[in-house]
Amino acid sequence: MPHRTDAETTLDHTEHTLRHLREVARLNAERITTAATRVLDCVRADGLVHTAGAGHSLAGVLESFYRAGGLAAVRPLYHPDLLPLHGATSSTAAERTPGLAEQVLAEADFRGGTDVLVVFSNSGINPYPVELAATARAAGSTVIAVTSPTAAAAAPPRAASTLAAQADVVLDTLVPGGDASHPPAEPVTAPLSSLANVLLWNQLLVRAHELADAADLPLWRSSNVPDGDEANRAHLGRYQPRIPALG
Repeated sequence: MPHRTDAETTLDHTEHTLRHLREVARLNAERITTAATRVLDCVRADGLVHTAGAGHSLAGVLESFYRAGGLAAVRPLYHPDLLPLHGATSSTAAERTPGLAEQVLAEADFRGGTDVLVVFSNSGINPYPVELAATARAAGSTVIAVTSPTAAAAAPPRAASTLAAQADVVLDTLVPGGDASHPPAEPVTAPLSSLANVLLWNQLLVRAHELADAADLPLWRSSNVPDGDEANRAHLGRYQPRIPALG
């Protein structure tokens, strides 16, 4: 067999990844509509969409917050101990710590009800995402999980339940245990979960846009286009008092 070129190898990986994302989109089409409807109902009721994650799943939270084209009614839930940039091994320990979710929700003055919680977590087996979901549901909120039940099944249990089991809507990333995707036969590198998280969040926004009237869906404009700052001013006035991270 002739030696494969670098370009052929990377193109093969690109196609493998695109096939995976297409299957994620196909599988979740109806669930995306359900999730988008719940989010739209929340925004129409002047509620907030709280987004949460730990470790690299915080990339999904960052994508959801104060993003050009993104939803203005998003409050990110965050604790410094959960971010690998503040300490890699300590961030792993933090998401395994019982009780941290309750602390984060209390500090955010989370009251449940019409608010929605979206939790990004590849496997969803650690106490932090599981307790976030359970607490929010107990408070009467819809919980949307962006997670992989397949990855959960391959992971050691660290909580009494899983994120998927606690959620009202599960958006399945289809990511295998371990997250890596290359080489396909015995994957050791090229994680998939961040790409799948962003795809599913963007699909939720697209579906919400299709279901909404223009006035129903407050969306950020880029600050780096003409009149972008002016367009965002009304959203800041409406949401900044309830979303301190917009300050």
